Amino acid sequence: MVKILLVEDNEMNRDMLSRRLERRGYEVIVATDGLAGVEAAVDAQPDLVLMDMSLPVIDGWEATRRIKENPATADIPVIALTAHAMVGDRQKAMDVGCDDYDTKPIEFPGLLEKISRLTGG
Repeated sequence: MVKILLVEDNEMNRDMLSRRLERRGYEVIVATDGLAGVEAAVDAQPDLVLMDMSLPVIDGWEATRRIKENPATADIPVIALTAHAMVGDRQKAMDVGCDDYDTKPIEFPGLLEKISRLTGG
């Protein structure tokens, strides 16, 4: 079973996305701030991280940077999830180490394709 770490501070988004992923057969671990997300990535060793970029404690940009700098988590794919659809945000996400990028509101079929591509299943 593919294990996904969902780092999302918005309760409604977190609950909706985790339920939909679990119904598709994914195991979902949740963190509600960037620092907890970094710690959960180390502890849980997920197959993929869905990272909101607007998070408390440390933002998703910094959390992704820390995940990618740590040899224990550097190879875990990260998909940035953001409501910031500004020109340059996709490149900024890639520059901090994200493997893909999706804007909110999430188009679930497209996100599932990205997850499948990055996890090999």
